[in-house]
Amino acid sequence: MHLASFATSVPVTVDAEKCIADKGCTACVDSCPLDVLAIDLTQGVAYMRYNECWYCLPCEADCPTGAVAVSIPYLLR
Repeated sequence: MHLASFATSVPVTVDAEKCIADKGCTACVDSCPLDVLAIDLTQGVAYMRYNECWYCLPCEADCPTGAVAVSIPYLLR
């Protein structure tokens, strides 16, 4: 069985086309109270390094380009 068979998803996704972390932006990382976001220095894009999201949304609200999206599970809405 291939690892690709197991699709994983995280609540915080970052649109690499919109992310300006390569220009020095760290707004989403700085606003996360749990410190779960980081900047991938090789790609210059923010990402969720582990899934401990509280769905508090400052990362999404503070992103100047709208690159960050938080997917809140149906049962928490």
